Amino acid sequence: MPISLELIGQVLAALVVSFLIALILTPVVRNLAVKVGAVDVPKDNRRMHKRPIPLMGGLAIFLGFLLGALLFVPLNGQYRALLLGSVIIVVLGIFDDIYDLRALFKLVVQIIAAMIAVVGGNVITDLSNPNIFSSNPYWHLGWLSVPVTVIWIVGMTNAVNLIDGLDGLSCGVSSISSLTLLVIALLVGEPPVALLVAALAGACLGFLPYNMNPAKIFMGDTGSTFLGYVLAVISIQGLFKMYTLISFVVPFLLFGLPIFDTCFAFIRRIAHGQSPMHADRGHVHHRLIDMGFSQKQAVAVLYVITAILGLSAVVLTTSGAVKAMLLLVAFCAAGAVALSIFQSAHQPPQKKEPRGEENEEGEGEK
Repeated sequence: MPISLELIGQVLAALVVSFLIALILTPVVRNLAVKVGAVDVPKDNRRMHKRPIPLMGGLAIFLGFLLGALLFVPLNGQYRALLLGSVIIVVLGIFDDIYDLRALFKLVVQIIAAMIAVVGGNVITDLSNPNIFSSNPYWHLGWLSVPVTVIWIVGMTNAVNLIDGLDGLSCGVSSISSLTLLVIALLVGEPPVALLVAALAGACLGFLPYNMNPAKIFMGDTGSTFLGYVLAVISIQGLFKMYTLISFVVPFLLFGLPIFDTCFAFIRRIAHGQSPMHADRGHVHHRLIDMGFSQKQAVAVLYVITAILGLSAVVLTTSGAVKAMLLLVAFCAAGAVALSIFQSAHQPPQKKEPRGEENEEGEGEK
């Protein structure tokens, strides 16, 4: 389907308007967060910052996205349900940033927000069969469509939240994922999806200058859960409903980093006899810091990984699975080489044992 200049103009307008709104409102939200006590005070070794930082910055992202969506997206029942559910998620996030709510209560509210999206028509009804040798090319979910959709939405809502551990990380990753989804939506002829993710990407990019290291404000649960929720619901309309291989694989490429980090965190915690919701310092970004990367370097590495996965998703959409797989393998090999070079360069030099009588006597005593 050819991309019209009118659509490109609308996409750019949605992106720019949302960008400007978020950019202008972020300092206002920062002052509001300080007044209501939504401030993150560093109190454990999981936090990378050393001084109190205002939370609730996601409110500026939400307002930028909301205005862009209302101005440029033709709203049907599905998108109205998306906006209503996102309002619930944002309100929940605001109270969580101020009062630090219990995990079970937050999960219940997230399920309610996911059900609102489902009732509005945002449902995963079919999936392409990843087994290319099967005679049945599609999986019709039937009654499973509702629980599968709710699990996807709630899982993504929390997955984006879990990677929000370094300055600019979650917002930047969401920006890259949104822009990738924008490209795919344009290529496959989904104008409403393209306009929605353009508004989302613009809002993220407007907030990002305040969130980059050293951050002046954090998005908090207000922003990270909102981004996860919106990306999950939009992907249902833009990806899962396409009856091809990409309807199964592309979402997992686009959101590969938060999905991997969440699954790894749950497996790690269960293996250690802990609750899956127990906070720890074992996320991917923490491991990069422990390997010797600075905060900015670690964030840049994860940006590159997200961009590579996004590029692979675009290639899969346009050129097929073989080329996408070759591209991904090539980047993985290059990344492994680069990582080994970095580790070698930052490995502390080995201390040489002094040779002489004392050393020989010491070894003899051992």
